[in-house]
Amino acid sequence: MSRQIKELEIAAISDRIGETKEFIVIDVSKVDAISANRFRLGLRADNVSALTVRNSFAAKALSDRGVEGLDHLLSGPSTLVWGSEDIVALARCISRWAGELPALAIKGGTVEGQALDAGGVEMLSKSKGRLETIGELAGLMLAPAAQLAGCLQSPGGRLAGALKTLSEKESGE
Repeated sequence: MSRQIKELEIAAISDRIGETKEFIVIDVSKVDAISANRFRLGLRADNVSALTVRNSFAAKALSDRGVEGLDHLLSGPSTLVWGSEDIVALARCISRWAGELPALAIKGGTVEGQALDAGGVEMLSKSKGRLETIGELAGLMLAPAAQLAGCLQSPGGRLAGALKTLSEKESGE
């Protein structure tokens, strides 16, 4: 293959991945054609992109984009997977598919410049996602205000309850 063709291939990979920095690398070479088609359609429905690559071209394209930590994963058949709402959702999606398709192998990934092995991707899939974390933080930030409101309402509620009890006793007597 000529140098110009190689450079065009690397540029095509680079254009396809865009500014993405977080990837999961999988091996789908042993998945049968029908399952692979179902897998790719499922990824598309989850807004996930997959690109089966030549390892040396992918390593060069990723290096040019500043993505580190995937070189050791790019051996043998490799497919780069990226997208979804965040890396945790992506890891959940790929782990779910790995459970459905035993022939699909997770090689590893990269998160914020840190390399992950297959076990790391599995652990990542079980952690809280971006939206869950934001919801938790919002709840924690609102908790003091809710406690203060409860404290302020509590004496008034007790007083109202006592007055109601007294009024019922007087009307009953």
